[in-house]
Amino acid sequence: MERARIAVFDTTLRDGEQSPGCSMNVQEKLRLARQLDRMGVDVIEAGFPIASEGDFEAVQGVAAALPRPVIAGLARACEPDIERAWQALKGAARPRIHVFLATSDIHLQYKLKISRRQCLEQARDAVRLAKSLCSDVEFSPEDATRTDPEFLFQILEATIEAGATTLNIPDTVGYSMPVEFAELIQSIRQRVRGADKVVISAHCHNDLGLAVANALAAIAAGARQVECTINGIGERAGNASLEEIVMAMRVRPDRYSYETGVVSEQLYPASQMLSEITGIPVQPNKAIIGRNAFAHEAGIHQDGMLKNPLTYEIMTPRSVGVPDSRLVLGKHSGRHALGLRCEQLGYRFDRRVLDEIYRLFVILADQIKHVQDHHLLDLIQQTNSGPGRIPPSPAESRAAATAASAAAGHSGRGERSQKPFPVPFVTDLDGATLPLNSIAEHHAEQEDYLWGV
Repeated sequence: MERARIAVFDTTLRDGEQSPGCSMNVQEKLRLARQLDRMGVDVIEAGFPIASEGDFEAVQGVAAALPRPVIAGLARACEPDIERAWQALKGAARPRIHVFLATSDIHLQYKLKISRRQCLEQARDAVRLAKSLCSDVEFSPEDATRTDPEFLFQILEATIEAGATTLNIPDTVGYSMPVEFAELIQSIRQRVRGADKVVISAHCHNDLGLAVANALAAIAAGARQVECTINGIGERAGNASLEEIVMAMRVRPDRYSYETGVVSEQLYPASQMLSEITGIPVQPNKAIIGRNAFAHEAGIHQDGMLKNPLTYEIMTPRSVGVPDSRLVLGKHSGRHALGLRCEQLGYRFDRRVLDEIYRLFVILADQIKHVQDHHLLDLIQQTNSGPGRIPPSPAESRAAATAASAAAGHSGRGERSQKPFPVPFVTDLDGATLPLNSIAEHHAEQEDYLWGV
């Protein structure tokens, strides 16, 4: 059965950049945009052209450099914004003007200070103007999930009539629950005239930790575009995480029978590039691309991983671009992982000697968080004088030295070992790299509201 195609709209360069400390200059945006293109996203929202001269130049540069993806520029529902966006986008092979206007009563009363009628007219006129410049127009009713549904339906109908080709439904403040967000998408599809002729999109924020769940609920309810960011960066608690959405559909096609054009092996490189550019690291336990996403310390887990990685990993690290799984040596580790690491360092022991090393290892691991290679070598030296050591052959010694160097970057006692992931992470963790080659891959005023949806 043919699987429905979900368009991935990446807003890392626009909404993501609005995270405190995550601003990017023109060259940094161009560099990341090229990575997003390699990754295969369908739409790149390159910036907010009227916000600054730098943002204008970035949108203009990305538009000129990348012919494959749609390049979008954000604009408030007013003539100066829309015209400025078009000036930045007109060199694109596939330009899109993304117009937004708040529609919830709290925004209309306190931020925009306009009536519902004025809001409807402004949205309709803005989309009509954008359509006169660009054939591809997206409209977002900001704070849609706190907007009166009947009024929201009126706004959406008016913007469809004015020429919008995509209707994006933003959960701007991360307020919605997955069930009610799905119900809203379904209601729009059923009750808004013309909804069947446009693409319904979802843009979810993570204030309650539900952005990805809401995005997936919207897809299941009929949304065919999802807006997200690398590493889930964005305003406040961030946006729906692109890598989590993509891999949820990739790993669970039985529940989400959809496909995207994203090359999943580029997810980790994109995450690393963004962290390097912004200087903002990813939390270690972040799904898919966090430092610990494919690291295992518990002995039971390590034993299962050594027998078959699928016992504790629902996707292979290489399927998302992570070099390898790692077995981290700590107080929860078992003899199996300890023995593997000793072999990678060039030592093979019979059970009696390994048990003695393990006894010392557990004592040490109770005192420090993670046992590194130089600690392990100390323990080996304490027991190495006995008869239990089985010396490796010269060929084994060379292979083990190469494996140890590649896996842990050990460069002598007391020195920091190689970081398990590239920059910007700084860590003292050492771990044994798993041999995975035999495992099959898984498949008003401008500054009042510049920040947008």
